[in-house]
Amino acid sequence: MTNKSKINSSEILKEDFVEITTKSELLSKIEAKGIEIEGVLESVKYEEELKNLQIELVKLQQWISKNKKRIVVIFEGRDAAGKGGNIRRFSEHLSPRSMRTVALTKPTEIELGQWYFERYIKELPNPGEIVFFDRSWYNRAVVEPVMGFCTFDQYKRFMTQVPEFEHMLYEDGIKIIKFWFSISKEEQQRRFEARLQNPLKRWKYSPVDEKGQEKWVEYTKFKEKMFSGTHTSYSPWITVKANNKKSARLEAMRYVLSQFDYDGKDDSLTTLYPDPNIVMRYFRSNHQLD
Repeated sequence: MTNKSKINSSEILKEDFVEITTKSELLSKIEAKGIEIEGVLESVKYEEELKNLQIELVKLQQWISKNKKRIVVIFEGRDAAGKGGNIRRFSEHLSPRSMRTVALTKPTEIELGQWYFERYIKELPNPGEIVFFDRSWYNRAVVEPVMGFCTFDQYKRFMTQVPEFEHMLYEDGIKIIKFWFSISKEEQQRRFEARLQNPLKRWKYSPVDEKGQEKWVEYTKFKEKMFSGTHTSYSPWITVKANNKKSARLEAMRYVLSQFDYDGKDDSLTTLYPDPNIVMRYFRSNHQLD
């Protein structure tokens, strides 16, 4: 047997593709040739699950629009926890006519003189709309006090007012889903390094990111205070273990879908209930990554 034939015996050749007509036939051929494709299979499964869940999100959006519901989904977490990546997967196939992503920059001089919640109120959903917040009013619960961007009195006032603010939204019919994406200190550092090495992602690395590792313990202290003071029956915190980006995306989608009885839900091609080992109300987790 020649070296060439030895190599070809463990490869998918051009001639093989002529015979293959289905995915199962391709997988059988790969298995017969003894090719290691565990990583490929995981990616294929992820993409298939992602597609099925995004189909359900389209159905959900249509139901929200039809029934004039107002939905807020808040994405919070430490820097590099995957908030933006999650929002992209949630929204990439939704109609922009009844969906928005809100990612506010630092407040203007005028906004600094307003009631803290005022600039967020302007971004709340209209009837029939879903709004994704890439960070939210909860900046004042963790990032601002840790980084010295607010006074202690401003922080205390916020922590007193936010449950009342969210209760008013709840009473007015706005559904709020609050996600906290939890990553370990080691994973955050790895993601920071990956950002710096990638020219397309380097812009994401900010001076605040630089302090993320240095102030890890302080972030944890304020995060726990936030959970304790703002987790309510009408607006609970949902933690997502996010060291694995792909599973975090899929399970967060499942959680949102599980919260609504929308048209066509029973026809789903995948499970719509999240893995309780990945997604849970914060007080049910004995061990949080961060």
